[in-house]
Amino acid sequence: MYINSENRFLSDYCHKKRNNMNEELIPLLVVKNESTSRFELNVDGYIAFIDYKQEDDIIKLIHTEVPEELGGRGVAAALVEKTLVYLEEHKNPLFPYCPYVYAYIKKHPEWKRIVHPKFPKYNEL
Repeated sequence: MYINSENRFLSDYCHKKRNNMNEELIPLLVVKNESTSRFELNVDGYIAFIDYKQEDDIIKLIHTEVPEELGGRGVAAALVEKTLVYLEEHKNPLFPYCPYVYAYIKKHPEWKRIVHPKFPKYNEL
């Protein structure tokens, strides 16, 4: 399900539990907030986010941040997983410059399929 309003896009990735995602995080929606250039996940009123830059169809994930109040609940991993699903569904190739996103893909190599082959560390994934 996608909702487009005020330059916001929602990707519904609620129906499947992937990579042992915390049960409470499964129904949450990732939001591509174009006005702030962030993928956002609202958890208990706190916003976890990944900063991005977009050049044509390529998305460069720059920085992941999770509020301290959400620590230890798997929010960062859920945010990355949901963002990768969004990118794949929208056919956006990825440059994972964020060290957390890069490490996540290295740990889950099936996601290399959406990394652009011109990403400088592509062969190290």
